[in-house]
Amino acid sequence: MIDGTRPSDLTATNLSASQKARLIYDEARSEMSGRLWRAALGSAEEQDRAQPAAPTGHSEPIGLDRLLAILDPESAAALHTAPAPEIAAAAPAAPSEAAQAMQDGPNARYAGMLDAAAERTGLPASALAAIVDAEAAKGAGGTWQPYSRNPRSSAAGLGQFLNRTWEGEAERAGTWLNATAQANGWLDGKGQVRGESRGALLALRYDPRASIEAVADYASANVAALRGAGARIGEGTTEVAQAAYLGHHLGVGDARRFLAGGLSPDRARRLLGAQVGSAAAERRIAQAGGAVAAHRTWLLDYVGKHIRPERFA
Repeated sequence: MIDGTRPSDLTATNLSASQKARLIYDEARSEMSGRLWRAALGSAEEQDRAQPAAPTGHSEPIGLDRLLAILDPESAAALHTAPAPEIAAAAPAAPSEAAQAMQDGPNARYAGMLDAAAERTGLPASALAAIVDAEAAKGAGGTWQPYSRNPRSSAAGLGQFLNRTWEGEAERAGTWLNATAQANGWLDGKGQVRGESRGALLALRYDPRASIEAVADYASANVAALRGAGARIGEGTTEVAQAAYLGHHLGVGDARRFLAGGLSPDRARRLLGAQVGSAAAERRIAQAGGAVAAHRTWLLDYVGKHIRPERFA
């Protein structure tokens, strides 16, 4: 995506044929594996935040062969031969907070987007960068990969947003994504995502600017919700970034329970197993003397190691 683009211009139609082909393939593959994964995990995160998915208008799922048939032969061939695409971004016109911190790093091209999201939401650009750095898949030299997908869930893009979380942000009034969805006519009269617009909305997760803006809105909402629930979160950049990441990683419901020490042993075991694997989780649980303590130790250690805004400021 190129800086300066209006929200209404950010649609999947700006992608090349090979990019569209890869998106359709990845979406179909992830949807099939993601349903099995979420059923096994029994994610309370989505239960806390999600509304039922918008209807697709089909009586049964569209198979991968049918999706590929929509493409022209050139696009279908490109699916198997083209390298993973990236969206080019223009460099910021002048040095900024994020640019000065990232100018020698592999992700300097995202500095302008981070600063814009920070200015709009009031969150430090370095905090947003730390969250993205912890979420995004990495390429050579640590470059963030806009087209990353989690094969075990529906998480996608720089912010690794789940389908329902992304839709929820599009439906939440006041967010950048909500303004974009309205501008594109993707919401119905009740402010909910139209079934026929769901694919275009979800594809927007692969746009770096859209993901970064959504990370900022989601972080701001999660920090406010945690503070409203009584969590003591200081004003320091690191404290804000780590609290925001807990909300991003767990969902605000589980984040509240985590901070209050109220996660159930069964939920803690499931969450830990989803992150480190069932066998490793059981070893950690045995060593810690319980699932809650094992999950808490693992997550706090992960946050301490990976959510470090000072690397970007």
